[in-house]
Amino acid sequence: MDLLAYSNDSEVSGSNAPWRRDRLRDGALLTGQLEEKMSLLMRVAPNIVQAIRAFNVGDLQQEAGQLGHHFLYAHCANTLTKQQVCARIGEQFYFPKPCSKNFDALRKCLTETVHEAGPQPGFIVVLEQLPSAQKFDKEARENLLDVFRDAAEFWAEKKVPFRVFYSFATVPPTA
Repeated sequence: MDLLAYSNDSEVSGSNAPWRRDRLRDGALLTGQLEEKMSLLMRVAPNIVQAIRAFNVGDLQQEAGQLGHHFLYAHCANTLTKQQVCARIGEQFYFPKPCSKNFDALRKCLTETVHEAGPQPGFIVVLEQLPSAQKFDKEARENLLDVFRDAAEFWAEKKVPFRVFYSFATVPPTA
């Protein structure tokens, strides 16, 4: 009979009924707050490469810490060529120099080399301010993002989250 009493506020009776009703409401609010705070990335696929859009780098770093994932960050402003971008990513990810020579070396380091190091909890990767320059054109940017897409697929097969967020450098308008 008590179970029916909880289903509709007008049917609640008894000395503990108001307390029970408030507790249910508080529990529902608390559950909603916990779900909201559970994960900033709960609606983001576990293995994806996407524009950073509404995400904040600081929030992503904090989320990586809460999830126990590696946070890899590369700020690529002031890079103009494929070699400079690879070098910057390798340097800021603390990869060995050979991993930074070209896209193939970077791909191998993001996948096989890291996998051989042992079990991995997951990754949140941020590539910020990817250049938009004559020597690093749209095709080069897509090739770089393909390296990270390949890595996301590799880690998906291993059931390890690998999320990549990127942004492009804004190009000032020419006069």
